[in-house]
Order: sequence, then structure tokens, then C-alpha cells
Amino acid sequence: MSKRFTLHGFWLSGPTYKVGLMLSLCGEDFAYHSLNLRAGEHKAPAFLARNRFGQVPALEDAKTGLSLCQSAAILDYLAAELGQFQGDGAAGTARAREWMFWDFDRLAGPIYRSRAQRFGLRAYNQPIMEMYWAEGNAALKVLEEALAKADWLAGPRPTIADIDVYGVVAYAPQAGFDLAVYPAISTWMSRMEALPGFIASDGLPKATRA
Repeated sequence: MSKRFTLHGFWLSGPTYKVGLMLSLCGEDFAYHSLNLRAGEHKAPAFLARNRFGQVPALEDAKTGLSLCQSAAILDYLAAELGQFQGDGAAGTARAREWMFWDFDRLAGPIYRSRAQRFGLRAYNQPIMEMYWAEGNAALKVLEEALAKADWLAGPRPTIADIDVYGVVAYAPQAGFDLAVYPAISTWMSRMEALPGFIASDGLPKATRA
């Protein structure tokens, strides 16, 4: 029996992980198509038909016929379609999106780029790396202060905001950031990791699976 959702991505990709984590937490058994980024498969015409930006991830929904890109938009779509990890009412939904937009603006860049540098995928000079280090820790401090006051980011229960932000913070150690100095973040991560269906950041398939 074919699965409703097919996730196209790369197992080392943080944004791909966010979508895989969401699907797993929602109890959705999804098909997975692995893209060879080094071979340029994400720029091939077949993939560009699914993701106009030539990036990972992309999600296909066989039920609605929609092919969607950008991880935050996909999380928002899945929350509405599956009725899970939504905010409470309009205010809760807006608050979740607020955190997701903040994540993209302040948190994801410094952590993802520092990680890419350490993996040898990018080459930044020392002043740029120092800038990312300062920006990343400044963002982690904002997150720490918020989570010291509440268990979850956008209400009394986990939402797509938590999934989205977790999908960045999970890679912070690989980027060289010490999460031990952020106890509220560490405790929140433990709460996330205790949720049914949780998969770790290295839990995506490394090859295509039906």
C-alpha cells in the first residue's frame, strides 16, 4: 500500500530532519527519496518541478496532490492537515509562527553555517565564524530565557514551533556550541525526546525507501 506522504531530502539536512521529525511524531509512515546533493540532483529538472528553489526538503502529499517546499511551510501544512501540533486558536497559531520566523532569522543561520564549516562543506574566514559564534549564542540565550519560564514555546503543549526550533538546536553541538550552559534548553530537549514517535537527528534514512 502506497504511503500518503513522500519526503524528498538529504539525511544530513536540518530542514529535512524537521519534516521527518514532524511526520514521525504524528505517527505517519512516510516514503523517503534521498537526493545526492553533491551530484546536483536537487538542481535536476525532475526535482525543480517539486521544489522551485532547488533545495531540500520537498514533500509530496498523494491525498491532495500538493508538492510543497520550505520546511516551515511544510510543518504548518502538516499541522493543519493532520490536526496535530497546532497552536491553541488563532493566537496560539500566530505565536508558533512567530517563533518559526525568529528561528529562521536569528538561530538557524549561525548554527547551520557553523556546522557546515566544521564538516568542511563551507569555508568562512575567522571574523565570519566569530560573528556566527556571537549571533548563535545570542539566539540561544533568547531561547534559554523563554524556556526557563515555560515548558513549550507557544502554549501549554508542544507545537510546530518546538519541532522547528528543535530541528536547529539538535545540531548545535556539531556546530561547536556548548548546550551545557543552557540548562532550560537541555531540559526542553529532553521533553521533546520523550515524545512518542521521536526520532533523533541522525535517524533519517540514508538511502531512498518506499
